Amino acid sequence: MLNRLITAIVRVFERWLPDSFVIAVLLTLLTFALAIGLTDTTLIGAVEAWGDGFWNLLAFTNQIALTLLLGYALASTRPVNALLLHTAGLVRSARMAYITVCLLTGLIALLSWSTALVAAGIMSRAVGEACRRRGIRVHYPLLVASAFSGFVVWHQGISASISLTIATPGHFLEEQIGVIPASETLFSLWNLLTVAVLLLSLPVLMALLHPRDPAQIAEIPDHLRRETQPGPDTDGETTATATPALRLERSRLLAAAIAALGLIYLYIHYIARGDGLTLNLMNFSLLTVGILCAGNLDRYARITVAGGRIAAPFLVQYPFYAGIAGLIASSGLGAMLVAACASVADADSLPLFAFFSGGLLNIFIPSGGAQWAVQGPIMMTVADQIGASLSATAMAVSLGDEWTNLIQPLIMLPVLTLARVSARSVMGYSFVALLWSGLIFVVSLSAI
Repeated sequence: MLNRLITAIVRVFERWLPDSFVIAVLLTLLTFALAIGLTDTTLIGAVEAWGDGFWNLLAFTNQIALTLLLGYALASTRPVNALLLHTAGLVRSARMAYITVCLLTGLIALLSWSTALVAAGIMSRAVGEACRRRGIRVHYPLLVASAFSGFVVWHQGISASISLTIATPGHFLEEQIGVIPASETLFSLWNLLTVAVLLLSLPVLMALLHPRDPAQIAEIPDHLRRETQPGPDTDGETTATATPALRLERSRLLAAAIAALGLIYLYIHYIARGDGLTLNLMNFSLLTVGILCAGNLDRYARITVAGGRIAAPFLVQYPFYAGIAGLIASSGLGAMLVAACASVADADSLPLFAFFSGGLLNIFIPSGGAQWAVQGPIMMTVADQIGASLSATAMAVSLGDEWTNLIQPLIMLPVLTLARVSARSVMGYSFVALLWSGLIFVVSLSAI
């Protein structure tokens, strides 16, 4: 029964789910229709709000694009590539493959959400290749979906944008709600238990989705296997005349010198100053370690050029979601959605309404920070008025944001690009993960 249901869900997504860029455009048009139809916004006013917001997240867009590109470059260096293949070689069965990639992504997501997206794609390739060499038949689309599904806990970890924002003195809602320490959100007992239940159950669920019919198993394609193999040490470098310029480009000493400077700065930042992790520091770390592992600047440059295909789709598509966010905020559509949920809620049920409204809003605004800017002031005002827990309500928004990431094409795009699979082949399985994690979130929020 379960196998037939999963097969039917996968077929629906394979037939009806278009490319992620098409989805971004369709969501844009839908937002226009909702803003004009449900609010007093005119067509000209909607176009103006959309255009004004189109480039509002440009700095963030470039930060994330760099994170993906630099993460790909690091994972593509020979030492890291070999380590991934060695780790993947420890897998001894198909079900162990699904469990391994899902659990690893989840653990990494608790530390850094951006690194988890890169790791999910790279680990899918490495485990898929290792299983193919060992004769272990693994369904590659399910393997990629399993890796991506582990990402669902990111907003419950130490890179969570909403919880870290409200725990920072001077945040934009401080006069309204004060400073809420992470001990009441990320490190609360109920959040830690929720994470534990997800990380223990979700990998097992994904393993149970392994096709029973051998004919339905699609292993990793041959061309991806060849790409995963580490190349020769020279990479063709000995074929060219060793001119002074080439010697500089391929100098290990030059690469080591700049990497050493980067490592010294990281020591100053984290140890001497005691400062924390930011997106810029994550990118700086990926760049420094990537150059060090590549061995020379020429090799590192060629790796980053090859990884440009990962960043390009994100750079093109994210401004459309920024435009959607601008339109939702300016038209009052976001306030209307949240207020409608809050109008029927009481102090006990408000976190549940915050969760579902957060999940819905995340489809249109796939950024925790941007979504909180729209939803946070309204939900915190309602929570204060009806006596609901501020920390639980804020965490509920976070859970809703991370929950529907499982079916958000833009969030999934880096993993799909690295793994070289289509969204339609993966989304059916991640939809099952959405149903299961949603059930866990609802039970957890109801028990607060």
